[in-house]
Amino acid sequence: MSGVKLEGIVKRYGAVEVVHGIDLEIKPQEFVVLVGPSGCGKSTTLRMIAGLEEISDGECRIGDRLVNRVAPKDRDVAMVFQNYALYPHLNVAENMAFGLRIRKTPKDEIAKTIAETAKILGLTEYLERRPADLSGGQRQRVAMGRAIVRHPDVFLFDEPLSNLDAKLRTQMRAEIKRLHKRLGVTSVYVTHDQVEAMTLADRIVVMADGNIEQIGTPMELFNNPANVFVAGFIGSPPMNQFEATLEDSDAGPIAHANGTLIQLHGQEALRGSAGRDVIVGIRPEHVMLSAEEGTASIPIELDLIETLGSEALLHTHVGDVPFVAKVETHGEIGHLQGINALHVKPARVKLFDKETGRAIGQAA
Repeated sequence: MSGVKLEGIVKRYGAVEVVHGIDLEIKPQEFVVLVGPSGCGKSTTLRMIAGLEEISDGECRIGDRLVNRVAPKDRDVAMVFQNYALYPHLNVAENMAFGLRIRKTPKDEIAKTIAETAKILGLTEYLERRPADLSGGQRQRVAMGRAIVRHPDVFLFDEPLSNLDAKLRTQMRAEIKRLHKRLGVTSVYVTHDQVEAMTLADRIVVMADGNIEQIGTPMELFNNPANVFVAGFIGSPPMNQFEATLEDSDAGPIAHANGTLIQLHGQEALRGSAGRDVIVGIRPEHVMLSAEEGTASIPIELDLIETLGSEALLHTHVGDVPFVAKVETHGEIGHLQGINALHVKPARVKLFDKETGRAIGQAA
């Protein structure tokens, strides 16, 4: 299997530059997800890998081959689109076989490949049906099957689940993950849904405004976001963020936010930073209902409780800034009423420089 390497990739439309010299190396058999808000350049980057968009500057390599000037059909990649792109007048088997027929693959080999792929995707009983007779999830599996039969070096997925309902998206996520585990093909997947990114990826590439903000495993991005953008984009609900000023005390550094003092015991690297303006970041999952030794207490005003079954979201305020906590219900929510303080371990508190937005104590 081949990897993908992007070096200084730039995309311009006339005088407007939409991708600004990004570098990215995807290892063979790795599943990498490009994630970010609409307009961040993730789909454009994917289309440049596919050859559907011309690269303005930089180099794209698939394996050891420079493919900047190689036609899409000769790049040995297979792409699964958001809108399925199935031929309505052809049945499932004919749709899946179309690319092989164009390549003049022998008929017996086509039949064998279609049968094997249909079995993998659970489509065997639907081979004679046309797309109009299939559900959305079945159509997406056909689109994936059409890509699989080519045995490409690289799979490219362009928001393939965005047209499905919530239940089908969950099912298809699991199917795509199982498929990758079984086939082991290098995969690049584009989505704006950070839940898809977290559940599918070996590594996630977070993009914003045509730049890469951070690359890492799902848990690396969750636990150690490089800046306030990644902190607010990765996680559901996103990380709570509010402005504060650092102060020194005999017990260690303190973050002073809207009259609330948050002890930062153990973060001794912050000593001597008194007066520095920062942004405090606290994950909703890291908030506790009861105090433990060494925890920092945060006075809050409880606005409402969203019950999710085994968990609940507490919507509160720290001063005038919204603050969300995700806590366990243990089957009932009576103990959550009337809460006026939450608690967090100082090691769980992330700090970002207010001016640059970058994580304090983390390499740029």
